[in-house]
Amino acid sequence: MDGSSPFPADFVWGVATSAYQIEGAHDVDGRRPSIWDTFCQQPGAIDGGDTGDIACDHYHRWQEDLDLVQQLGAAAYRFSVAWPRVIPTGTGAVNPKGIAFYDALVDGLLARGITPFVTLYHWDLPQDLQDKGGWPLRDTAYAFAEYAAVVAGALGDRVVNWMTLNEPLCSAWIGHLEGRMAPGIKDIAVAVPASFHLHLGHGLGVQAVRSAAKLTPSIGIVNNLSPVLPGSDRAEDIAAARRGDGHTNRWWLDPIHGRGYPQDMVEVYGVEPPIQGNDLEVIAQPLDCLGVNYYFREVAEDNPTGVIPRVAAVRVRDALETAMGWEVYPQGLEDILVRVADDYAPQKIYVTENGSAWVDKPDDDGLVDDAQRAEYLESHVDACAGARRRGAPIAGYFAWSLIDNFEWAYGYDKRFGLVRVDYDTQERTIKTSGQRFTDLVERHRASAPEVVA
Repeated sequence: MDGSSPFPADFVWGVATSAYQIEGAHDVDGRRPSIWDTFCQQPGAIDGGDTGDIACDHYHRWQEDLDLVQQLGAAAYRFSVAWPRVIPTGTGAVNPKGIAFYDALVDGLLARGITPFVTLYHWDLPQDLQDKGGWPLRDTAYAFAEYAAVVAGALGDRVVNWMTLNEPLCSAWIGHLEGRMAPGIKDIAVAVPASFHLHLGHGLGVQAVRSAAKLTPSIGIVNNLSPVLPGSDRAEDIAAARRGDGHTNRWWLDPIHGRGYPQDMVEVYGVEPPIQGNDLEVIAQPLDCLGVNYYFREVAEDNPTGVIPRVAAVRVRDALETAMGWEVYPQGLEDILVRVADDYAPQKIYVTENGSAWVDKPDDDGLVDDAQRAEYLESHVDACAGARRRGAPIAGYFAWSLIDNFEWAYGYDKRFGLVRVDYDTQERTIKTSGQRFTDLVERHRASAPEVVA
């Protein structure tokens, strides 16, 4: 890196995790099942038949994991709260032991000088709410607001930074349209109401946090976004890319920015969002920040016989791909950040997740020289720098993830961590990429310009 960093001294360098992927302790201290506990029991749903029952045992090893955050030099830690641990049946009685866990976690972060960034929902809906109808049901949005108020009331005297939902696209489209994630439904007539009630829950959740938190909150939502390009210059593929952009980006960004739902996508889905009264105003609560998760761009072509929105992903010839089969394309991160800044003008943007899975092979001493993950990290931080130079208000970068974890339908085979977890022993070992993260952060901090009021 030549010259001064494009990131100011108050730029937030962090790492991220989520509750179901690392906590384990699935039936400990009053926690009840989530939709992911149930989905993991479906034959063939998860590679290797894996579950999150134990995961990284973070529930019992959180002190060690927070030490790792500190050791990596991260100034912030983004984690999610498990709804079925805090309000086990989804509504009603609060579980004191569940709240106590996150209370201690926040205190542990602050004692180490690490800023907590709390995500209220990272996909683990209480199964009791799913049994009543789940996200396709309006009542679930109200239940989420109740839960948000409980968590903000308990932690909002120390936590400032909040995100309502993580990647509602995955909850709605992959969970209710494609069926590859919990709750495993494949029905556009169910998926569209689910997407709407996730948005409604977000808006009600913003209101709840602002009412319940003692400290003035900085609050936003996290969307996973991708630039969508046509796979050819055929009119059909250009139209498919437009639908792909609507499905991946505009459906999730337009409503929270006061634009309502894109009408072209309502026509594609053939299902109207079940809007009542002033719902759109509730959804479009003013936000303090926007979280962007980025992993890959999408190259689209028309697929007239496929699942709505009838778009097929094209694999780019000779592209470098991660173990997930995802193209490594850092320019896409720069492009989507600039596009979001130009089109929606958020106050600030956090890159709340960015990372890569590779086939990690420890040496005889258990060390992992994961040069590809380290290079991915460097190139995508460079993309954030490029976006900031182009005017995007990038305020922070969170590497995904702190530790190897349960990677949803992929089980434990796919590893994203800066820290290796031996799942037999639960031993943690910082990888080369973790060391590179520390070096990168130190270099940027050392050359960061002072913040001008």
